[in-house]
Amino acid sequence: MNISADIFDEDESTSDYATFSHGLYIGGRWQPSSDRRVIEVIDPSTEAVIAAVPDATLADAALAVDAAAGAAAGWRETPPRRRSEILRRCFELMTERAETLAALISLENGKALRDARGEVAYAAEFFRWNAEEAVRISGEFGLAPSGANRIVVDYQPIGICVLITPWNFPAAMATRKIAPALAAGCTVILKPASETPLTAYALAALYEEAGVPPGVVNVLTTSNPGPVTAAMLADPRVRKLSFTGSTGIGRVLLAEAAKHVISCSMELGGNAPFIVFDDADLEAALDGAMVAKMRNAGEACTAANRLYVQAGIHDAFTDGLRKRMAALHVGPGTHSETECGPMITRKAVDKIDRLVQDAVARGAKVLCGGTIAEGKGYFYPPTVLRDVSADAVMAHEEIFGPVAPIMRFDSEAEVISKANDTEYGLAAYIYTRDLARGMRVASKIESGMIALNRGLMSDPAAPFGGVKQSGLGREGGQKHGVAEFMEAKYIAVTI
Repeated sequence: MNISADIFDEDESTSDYATFSHGLYIGGRWQPSSDRRVIEVIDPSTEAVIAAVPDATLADAALAVDAAAGAAAGWRETPPRRRSEILRRCFELMTERAETLAALISLENGKALRDARGEVAYAAEFFRWNAEEAVRISGEFGLAPSGANRIVVDYQPIGICVLITPWNFPAAMATRKIAPALAAGCTVILKPASETPLTAYALAALYEEAGVPPGVVNVLTTSNPGPVTAAMLADPRVRKLSFTGSTGIGRVLLAEAAKHVISCSMELGGNAPFIVFDDADLEAALDGAMVAKMRNAGEACTAANRLYVQAGIHDAFTDGLRKRMAALHVGPGTHSETECGPMITRKAVDKIDRLVQDAVARGAKVLCGGTIAEGKGYFYPPTVLRDVSADAVMAHEEIFGPVAPIMRFDSEAEVISKANDTEYGLAAYIYTRDLARGMRVASKIESGMIALNRGLMSDPAAPFGGVKQSGLGREGGQKHGVAEFMEAKYIAVTI
């Protein structure tokens, strides 16, 4: 089944996506699962079923590995310039069809169209960046200290890669892995989240149109991810696992990969502190807080999870954030006026509400929001809490929703201690007019990424990743992203 022409038909409305039942994409072909079972895709704005996708079995996973293995030698030997041109074409096609892709993301994920447009632009950029990196992969040549031989280091594709991506950024999390893997010369099997599979399949059709050979990129969805993933990792031809998701699942996957000594890249959970010092530009800090907290309605691993505001600016910042959050328009992601869409599932809404009620029980005050919305759709209102206790569960667990808990602090040493009081270390935000202070605090925060006087840090040209329980390895950046998909081979040469 070739969906390339259909899925991107400019004359079709967003609602027409509900008619598509995509096949697994294996070896350049669209096919049903071996047992013909399907997974229903739900519109989180309406709770209606909008599509059904195949539910892959262990047999389907084996076919995907076979396809990736069959294409491996040809793709590995494809000249870097040719690989670069194909990646560049992926970028161009994504850019040309940005509105169509954004509408599809909003439909299945629920995020506001403005956020979906931003995601498509960000996702496409990974292809442009890695198209440039593909032709810049170089080795090393030197003289051994003994003078007895020359040292040659060659960097080669690591092999077949299993890529597992979450539902919150269905385009960007896929391209952030696929693009560098393809640039390095690897073939891949993508397992997208079952909540948001339509974007992954639409992009698979786009890759095919861009010239990606059959079997180089394979996509399969499954409601049984544990056994399916384990089966692929057990195949000795698979040499890489790249996962974005929760720390809990990451630990399970690391243990499974360890059985087979498979290289792993892990982008896991976060608990980002957002620190505002007294000397910060108030309006700039509020602007940044709205981006850091409300991008994708708070459903992001880099989202500001704990807002620490110094005593002198605390009341002004708290009131300003309350006004901005209360004014946000909540509605279906596909509506142009929506600023905060629904959460991904009812379970996600219930978790957010549980965290809010726990904080209130421990003394927090609700300044806006704080109650589950009635009616259809998985909506939770933008919420601001003040006087949140350090022992509130949300101070230690990802909220993953539109809730901003504000906590007061007095000194620099105090806030550094509080910011680091977590097992996570993915992202952090600092607002201050004193650049020396900003750099000093940034150096002491235990986090893989810091945004200084910015509410957004993600950039394909920068290494993305965390420390502590937030992950292993880096995605993106100069050589960092491609390096995750390559191995060094040392050759001793006597000349």
